[in-house]
Amino acid sequence: MTRPPSLSGRAAAFLRRALARRAPATDMPDSGMDAVAVPLAAAENLAARMPSLLLSAQRIAAAVATGRHGRRQAGAGEDFWQFRPAQPGEPVTRIDWRQSARGSRAYVRETEAEAPQTVCLWCDPSASMRWRSLPALPLKSDAAILLTLALGALLLRQGERVRLLTPGEPVDIPPGGRAALDRLAVALMRTLAHGPDGAGLPHPQQVPRHARVVLVGDGLSALPPMATLLHGLAARPARALLLLVNDPAEAELPYAGHVRFSGLEGEAPLTLTGVEQIRGPYRDAYARHQADLAALCRANGHLLVRHTTDQRPEEALLALHAALSGRGERP
Repeated sequence: MTRPPSLSGRAAAFLRRALARRAPATDMPDSGMDAVAVPLAAAENLAARMPSLLLSAQRIAAAVATGRHGRRQAGAGEDFWQFRPAQPGEPVTRIDWRQSARGSRAYVRETEAEAPQTVCLWCDPSASMRWRSLPALPLKSDAAILLTLALGALLLRQGERVRLLTPGEPVDIPPGGRAALDRLAVALMRTLAHGPDGAGLPHPQQVPRHARVVLVGDGLSALPPMATLLHGLAARPARALLLLVNDPAEAELPYAGHVRFSGLEGEAPLTLTGVEQIRGPYRDAYARHQADLAALCRANGHLLVRHTTDQRPEEALLALHAALSGRGERP
């Protein structure tokens, strides 16, 4: 019997639905398997990997150009805002002589004020993220942590306020050099170390009005809770960016023959014959789910970025940064 690595629990749900379309009478027990992830072991394993993930995140962040967010009002900054007539007593050094030479009045050149914005980060802590289809690929959780930390490093470097959304109280990370990124890494590790008990989407009330929100996960959970979250964020109002981190096998189901799939979140194992015969229905179910997520984002004014673990993380970080800077495209 061929037995590939366990399929992530959420991807296994798509597999069940694909089978149900082909053979409604298929005997598939719905319970009876102990949870694979043990919270203490998961926490220890994450703590061992966190230093290298943090170093990688800093390296990736350093390779991506940072931007700034204007306040659309006059103030200290680099971008031009407007010319205004000089007032009595205005310092001569502030007068723009080129613009003033075009008329009979002296004008002052004003730049646009720059101010930090609040960016809320959420990283999926569920057991389904701790999976990979091949030893050469990173765990989905490691890819998600890496991108969350790298984005946090970029934001903190440019002076943004960062808030980590957790199952309890949100954790605010004020800018402050390397120490701020270390605080973010520690807070993220504590959140993810909760294991299955820490799973669940954040609540919109944790998000300040007019903030940006970056949700990092595989997107394979049920759609209604995600729809509720995205609608709630739009009502704050807050703009969200959904980053989907998936293993290539979750989209392709590349297995064949007699295969036993074991879940990661307490699902019963599936033993199947001729897996290649249900690859088409599975891909269709996966594609429909992706399309539904994109439609949810569009309907609520949010953005969506996709990343698979066989791709370079720099590409996803560039897309994230472009979206947060207002240059991203809607899904």
